[in-house]
Amino acid sequence: MEGNPELSVIILNYNTKELLRGCLASIKKYQDEVALEVIVSDNASTDGSPDMVRREFPWVRLVEGENEGFAKGNNRAKNLVRGKLVLFLNPDTLVRKDVFFKTVRYLKENRGVGALSCKLVLPSGEMDKDTRRSFPTPWVSLTHLILKLDRIFPKSPLFAKYWYGYIPENATHPVDAIQGAFFLTWKKILDKVGWCEEGYFFDGEDLDLCWQIRAAGYEIVYYPEVSIIHVKGVTKGKSKKWKHKVPAAQRMKIRLAGVTSMERFYRKNLWKKYPLVFNFFMIAAIKIFKVVRWISVRASA
Repeated sequence: MEGNPELSVIILNYNTKELLRGCLASIKKYQDEVALEVIVSDNASTDGSPDMVRREFPWVRLVEGENEGFAKGNNRAKNLVRGKLVLFLNPDTLVRKDVFFKTVRYLKENRGVGALSCKLVLPSGEMDKDTRRSFPTPWVSLTHLILKLDRIFPKSPLFAKYWYGYIPENATHPVDAIQGAFFLTWKKILDKVGWCEEGYFFDGEDLDLCWQIRAAGYEIVYYPEVSIIHVKGVTKGKSKKWKHKVPAAQRMKIRLAGVTSMERFYRKNLWKKYPLVFNFFMIAAIKIFKVVRWISVRASA
């Protein structure tokens, strides 16, 4: 990890010390696949995460700041990046053999590709469907969030667009967007599009970044030739094993922030594509959905 790294791995952490330890250990195991550096950006954790990193992983570069969300937390590390390639990686992931080598090689050999994700696998062994996604246009949002038709017709090109259920999960193919849990791209592209849009507190920033990268003329690719493990839902308090570690107030804040991000994404990227009356209808629908989510989170607290 000395010298000039080719890849800079940025891990944003907030009170996930145990998971972060496992993630860093998995990176260390395969660190020789590519010249890399690791930067942990900590959002004011109170569980001893920074001390753990300094004590157990002295080769990791640590930067600390206030908890101002996912986008600002990742952007905090941008002035420390020395690699030509940047990988945003969640702390609730475990890297596997050949992930660094093959994903970096693919990006270098396919210059029209601006970003890619490998396959993310849940602890159950199932694919994390959020690995590859379509942009949440009104039709996609209706079939996925409201009517949930992609659950009834998971292989339908018409109803299962959000998770690309009609394309085999082991096929490499272009997508609208990839998940921020494993997001590999070029630093020069991040500099061109402005890194993560800091108006998003939680959720939406990865979709927005994909939108900007595609608008700059690059493809986004889902590359399942290699995979990592993704525990998923820890910060949101959705993981049963870790739910007790996330205060109810934080779960509510994060879950509602996700709906706020929906509205921000729509206003920023989709507003000009539809008639004004339709736009007002969509914003009203999002606000109603926010109330429904608030009730749902309260009921599960």
